[in-house]
Amino acid sequence: MADNQFDAIVIGSGISGGWAAKELTEKGLKVIMLERGRNIEHIKDYVNATKDSWEFPHRGGRTQQMIQDYPVLKRDYPLNEVVLDYWVKDKESPYTEVKRFDWYRGYHVGGRSLMWGRQSYRFNKWDFEANLKDGHGVDWPIRYEDIAPWYSYAEKFAGIQGSKDGLEVLPDGDFMPAMELNCVEKEVKKRLLDHYKGTRHIIIGRSANITQPHHDRTNCQYRDRCWRGCPFGGYFSTQSATLPAAMKTGNLTLRPFSIVTKILYDKDKKKATGVEILDAESNKTYEYKAKIVFVCASALNSTWVLMNSATDVWEGGLGSSSGELGHNVMDHHFRCGANGDMEGFSDKYEYGRRPTGVYVPRFRNIYNDKRDYVRGFGYQGGAGRGRGVEIAEFTIGADLKDSLSVASENWNMGIMGFGEMLPYHENKITLDKNTKDKWGLPVLSFDVEIKENEKKMRIDMMNDAKEMLEAAGVKNVKTYDAGYAPGMGIHEMGTARMGRDPKTSVLNGNNQVWDAPNVFVTDGACMTSASCVNPSLTYMALTARAADFAVNELKKGNL
Repeated sequence: MADNQFDAIVIGSGISGGWAAKELTEKGLKVIMLERGRNIEHIKDYVNATKDSWEFPHRGGRTQQMIQDYPVLKRDYPLNEVVLDYWVKDKESPYTEVKRFDWYRGYHVGGRSLMWGRQSYRFNKWDFEANLKDGHGVDWPIRYEDIAPWYSYAEKFAGIQGSKDGLEVLPDGDFMPAMELNCVEKEVKKRLLDHYKGTRHIIIGRSANITQPHHDRTNCQYRDRCWRGCPFGGYFSTQSATLPAAMKTGNLTLRPFSIVTKILYDKDKKKATGVEILDAESNKTYEYKAKIVFVCASALNSTWVLMNSATDVWEGGLGSSSGELGHNVMDHHFRCGANGDMEGFSDKYEYGRRPTGVYVPRFRNIYNDKRDYVRGFGYQGGAGRGRGVEIAEFTIGADLKDSLSVASENWNMGIMGFGEMLPYHENKITLDKNTKDKWGLPVLSFDVEIKENEKKMRIDMMNDAKEMLEAAGVKNVKTYDAGYAPGMGIHEMGTARMGRDPKTSVLNGNNQVWDAPNVFVTDGACMTSASCVNPSLTYMALTARAADFAVNELKKGNL
């Protein structure tokens, strides 16, 4: 095989790209995985994984220079010196905003699989039917039954801890033994079940942290430093899980510093022939050829690649014939809820740093509940007990040491809502050809906002949180809305959606681009609606499913 000839090309190395590489190589294909950023080697390159806060020059915080250098990242928690090297340099890779959009990216091997929150939930049967029933967006071309076995497949390999709760709204999966609720969370759970007669639940947050040794990975050590990279492999990432599996086959070539600028398209055969890349270090251009291409560059970058491809055939790029490429941007809106004090547990404390919280599954607009908005939300949160350091004078010397040895008087319990955002056609990204990045490439322009449906939902997200906490005996409950801008959830979805009709969607039910059936898009770009649960497990399942289909079609000679 020539140096630039492969059976398959995978663009991107994050959660979806890692899964694509694993599945395709294990099925015998010779694969090249192209990553636009640097390589980060498992364990060796997790340089801050074992540091304590006093080992950082600014105790892990942010400096004025960082604030100046990172105009986007400074908008929220990602800007800090602990994981600064994992986030994109804003000035090297800018974007423009018609309306505010907070785009937090990781350009390196592993992508945001290194920094993700690891919350892992299945969509439910209603999520795949919602668009059809309430008329928003287009109908999903698949149903829960189509993806359920692939959820199981992904869960078993990735390692998801969680409890089996028997809820239609949040389907059970193939879980490892669950982490434990703490004493206050257990009491709140019991009181809520009693008060709402079994219609509202608090469960342990299902997360991709392994609780038993698994595939040469050591179980979670309760350090809760996951996003620095885990030397134990205690959580799922490309580095800990899919990349070693793909490398073990001998069929994978990994090429970092490879910016895919376009997919090469043969308009006579109506197929892709490969990709063109720009070497991020040398600025030289190369071509790689393959029978199939998996586009997994993260939702918005995947669409950027499509928009930049086959423009001699379609002005809007490969996959734009429906007029939907770049449209229907979604995220999860959050940062509102309630919290308060829980009295009566002064003889109890918690130990270790559990890397997940509690989850309250959706209860609005299901069964007989009807609100003045469509879809719904869930909550993430938990209970904790701090230390007695709230007195200003106790911030130095012996008094500080003494106060740190004493727990604060009360436990705090809080929950924050995560709500579904509808797939609005007018929420879109476009190519801004007047603004260029460090490599002279056009950037994305964002025109995205939440609308009345989400704003109404946010009122319930606060008020319901307050009502539930008070029903559970939490005192001094206060609601909050810390403000939300699209993108802050770091759950970008849409822009190359799946559908049943090439006139209204970019991809078919097997994640193939209608206009180029040997091109598959399996990351967040493919999402037809957002649900209210974290989406990464769905990307894993869809990628494994599409890879299986692609290899079978290759064998039949259809691709």
